[in-house]
Amino acid sequence: MKRLATLAFLAMSHALPAAADMLPGYDRFDLLASHRARPVAASIWYPAGEPTYRAPVGDGPIFDPTFAFVGPAPAEGQHPLVLLSHGSGGNADTLGWLTSGLVARGAIVLAVDHPGSTSGDSSPRRSVDMEARANDLTAALDTVLADPAFAPFIDPDRIGVVGFSLGGATALGLSGLRFDGAVQDARCSRVAGAGDCSFFLLGGVRFADHPGFSTDTRDPRITRAVAVDPGFGASVRPDSLDTALEGVVLINLGEEDRIEAADVGPNGNDLARRMPNARHVVIAPASHFTFLGTCKPGAADMLQADGDDPICSDPDGTDRVATHSRLVDAVASGLGL
Repeated sequence: MKRLATLAFLAMSHALPAAADMLPGYDRFDLLASHRARPVAASIWYPAGEPTYRAPVGDGPIFDPTFAFVGPAPAEGQHPLVLLSHGSGGNADTLGWLTSGLVARGAIVLAVDHPGSTSGDSSPRRSVDMEARANDLTAALDTVLADPAFAPFIDPDRIGVVGFSLGGATALGLSGLRFDGAVQDARCSRVAGAGDCSFFLLGGVRFADHPGFSTDTRDPRITRAVAVDPGFGASVRPDSLDTALEGVVLINLGEEDRIEAADVGPNGNDLARRMPNARHVVIAPASHFTFLGTCKPGAADMLQADGDDPICSDPDGTDRVATHSRLVDAVASGLGL
């Protein structure tokens, strides 16, 4: 048996891929953070030094998985680090198309599943705590920078953040923006169906009653930021704009079908003009849900039968795979990769 195992290993070693063709490395860990009562599920994607074994990440009934090597040592050198914040009701593993794309550009990507706003555990009253979401990522950053398995491979001067939807607002908070709960409440009373209101109103949330919504969550270690279809742009405190991180990239998905809450352009909340030296990128045709992973055959029908959001449906003319490629380019550019 030992001889057969040795022969199998030797056979694999003769077929090792070239470095340029390597899958990303991937590993999970439990994040112990003082602001959470239980460990937070965290994951890290990175350039792999050598292959281990290939495994699907983020596989499930709806989304296609992303393949990675589980647990290899990182590739030599110091790499930029990117923090990733998923949207409301999402999770990090199903964004493997983005994390693996950023790893291919040389980055290490560190992500968490935010308790209270992740798949199967998404509550309006817990999702409103933007301070806790930001603290998930700063705690993960603290942990990895102190981990001898990864710290030597991270360039501490090149730390960025990218977030989508509620995660986009989290990324903006880490960049220095603050949100005003009273302004958001007034907005939701006028536009109850807005994308950054309706879910919270279902839980009876009053934003002004939640101090964590308005807390200063800036992390000065972050030098680059990208926010994709971010929420709460209309409730940004004006006094936080001038001191926020400069050069943030704001990405909107879609044009005519862009959701009002996420529109950072002149026809929306105009956040792109109000932020210091921000850059506004529009990717179309697409919709908010185009950011999510590619879907398995029959997934759209399954969602429709269950009365769920049409997260597998895109506007006419949209190629989700091609759009993901454009998004990787835009995000990587914004992060300086």
